[in-house]
Amino acid sequence: MFNWVIKKIIGSKNQREIRRMMPLVARINQIEQEFQSLPDEVLREKTATWKAQLAGITDHDELAKQLEALLPEAFALVKNAARRLCGQKFIVCDQEMTWNMVHFDVQLVGGIVLHRGRIAEMATGEGKTLVATLPIYLNALTGRGVHLVTVNDYLSRRDAECMGQLYVFLGLTVGII
Repeated sequence: MFNWVIKKIIGSKNQREIRRMMPLVARINQIEQEFQSLPDEVLREKTATWKAQLAGITDHDELAKQLEALLPEAFALVKNAARRLCGQKFIVCDQEMTWNMVHFDVQLVGGIVLHRGRIAEMATGEGKTLVATLPIYLNALTGRGVHLVTVNDYLSRRDAECMGQLYVFLGLTVGII
């Protein structure tokens, strides 16, 4: 009974963790609003600039520190790129698809959790694939490449062709093995 009362007052460990991330989510959203007035080329230039800055860092701890510092701006850039793609049509697995995805706050939280090497549990339909774009982009900036393993060939192709639009928009490349 005591534990139940305490949990109701201060929240579960998970709820407290999420509350601690909300100022970072607010910062990401603030930066993303600022990006809305910038031309597409400026977003791509940011990708190139960050890649150049991070490529020279060989110390793992220093690289992790720099990625964490870059996280709000990089996540805001990805969210803004997703917003700019809205309404555009692409061919994904031989079917026309209209991009209609922009990261919600819960997806930003999921991206932060994944970037920090933790597990983010999400239900079907909550946008796990879109969540993954955030830490994938951030880690791709290191110039060391990012490998995402999916054992289902169809899902590999679908996600590379669909989410790849976001990476290509930001100046990165995507391939499927």
